Amino acid sequence: MKILIVDDERVLVKGLRFNLENEGYQVVAGYNGQQAVELARQERPDLILMDVMMPGMSGMDACIQIREFSDVPVIMLTAKGEDMDKIMGFECGADDYVTKPFNVLELKARVKALLRRSSGNGTGGRYHDPEDTITAGHIVLDRVSRDVQREGLSVELTAKEFDLLELLMSHPGRVFSREKLLDQVWGYEYQGDYRTVDVHIRRLREKVELVPASPQYILTKWGVGYYFAANK
Repeated sequence: MKILIVDDERVLVKGLRFNLENEGYQVVAGYNGQQAVELARQERPDLILMDVMMPGMSGMDACIQIREFSDVPVIMLTAKGEDMDKIMGFECGADDYVTKPFNVLELKARVKALLRRSSGNGTGGRYHDPEDTITAGHIVLDRVSRDVQREGLSVELTAKEFDLLELLMSHPGRVFSREKLLDQVWGYEYQGDYRTVDVHIRRLREKVELVPASPQYILTKWGVGYYFAANK
């Protein structure tokens, strides 16, 4: 699988390339936001590791542009650790967030987990069981291809957005607390804020609901959490 690394710290890029190539990944490198967008379009990587603070175009701006043509998983790398910076990263379409300095072993584990989820656990779509498709009204979710359609048209979701929607659609009517969603979608080791869930829910509504301001499917149980409407 191919990983795109984008960071203006060339020593860091060299170290990450060495570690990831030792894991068997093909690595492509860039050093600014503009290169990130160009390489994402040209190389079609399976995952992007990208710094936030870069000269010229920032990693967040680059992520916004990449999301216009790709739903490739993106892990943001940054020296900032404030919750608001993480929220802004998720707003821009990032799937995960790692604060520098980071443990390389932890980063590799996050890369593997995100690639595993985004590739549908390696099924490759060769066999399609009816249970791999969930349909609710105008929304159709395919677990194998990790494709979501709204009224017959594909909707581009990030890896985390897909995982969140799949979890909710798989348990219609069940209310999940923000803590439970963080645990099941992001993993128990994730140290993010509950607002991360709110951001992803809002983005999901904007993408799959016909009227995001008055959602039919992804609903809020005030004071408890979120659930997918049953029998829709």
